[in-house]
Amino acid sequence: MPHDHAHHHIDPKAGDGRLIGAVAVNLGLTVAQIIGGILSGSLALIADALHNLSDAASLVIALIARRIARKGATATMTYGYGRAEVVAALVNYTTLILLGIYLCYEAALRLFDPHAVDGWLVVIIAGIALLVDLVTAALTWAMAKDSVNIRAAFLHNLADALGSVAVIVAGTLILLFDWQIIDPLVTFGIAGYILWMSFSEIGGVIRILMLGSPAGIDTDRLIEDLRTVDGVQDIHHAHLWQMQEHEPALEAHVVVAPGRWSDADRIKAALKDRLAGAGVGHSTLELECARHACTDSQRIGHS
Repeated sequence: MPHDHAHHHIDPKAGDGRLIGAVAVNLGLTVAQIIGGILSGSLALIADALHNLSDAASLVIALIARRIARKGATATMTYGYGRAEVVAALVNYTTLILLGIYLCYEAALRLFDPHAVDGWLVVIIAGIALLVDLVTAALTWAMAKDSVNIRAAFLHNLADALGSVAVIVAGTLILLFDWQIIDPLVTFGIAGYILWMSFSEIGGVIRILMLGSPAGIDTDRLIEDLRTVDGVQDIHHAHLWQMQEHEPALEAHVVVAPGRWSDADRIKAALKDRLAGAGVGHSTLELECARHACTDSQRIGHS
């Protein structure tokens, strides 16, 4: 899901009540689905219930991470706790991947040992689940656009809503045609979607934690642009990363052109303006005079 890299001025406490409400309804639904799955004999319904339980867990993790992220910087955590939300997203996506693998395993066992399924009970409970999934999605959709943490929880819920639709279809086919094999097949479909969705999103989270450059900023192009600033002879030892999801940062050594050292403050201000225009609001620039500049330095990273 694409997003810009500018600073987002959002009330940090906005949405906590919605998350708490979403947790409550998902926990209640999970209990109902598990009971219904056991009574009806439907693996697909139990699979949907387990995914719904992971929805509730993901929302709890997201809520805790949001609160931790509000803590300011300290002597031991000089960048603050903003990355707690990124870590929470990684935990949620990893949990989804493990859940998807487990559901595939259970569905494979059910193919070789089919059980009778009560289609009516499956359809009724899955219909209630779909309604709750849609309510939860509505509660988290707006926040998901600005937070990788909430986006992970939202995608948990979206996958569960699609799973509920699939379970309703399975129950209907069992009622109409007694296709008992459709239950494990639908479970495979739910698991496959969970795995596809998780793998497609987890890469961006890992990129932030591995100090990769922001996906929307071309590092080479940015450095070339900075080198065109009047009074800059060269730029090296550059690092571009994301301190938090929406906070790109850069540090670099800037070689001031010969005879321009008296303009150092103006050159630095011009560089910071250029960076701000590119969406990089945090920068640390070490100015070097041309005569005493670093030698044998790499353009990007350490020597």
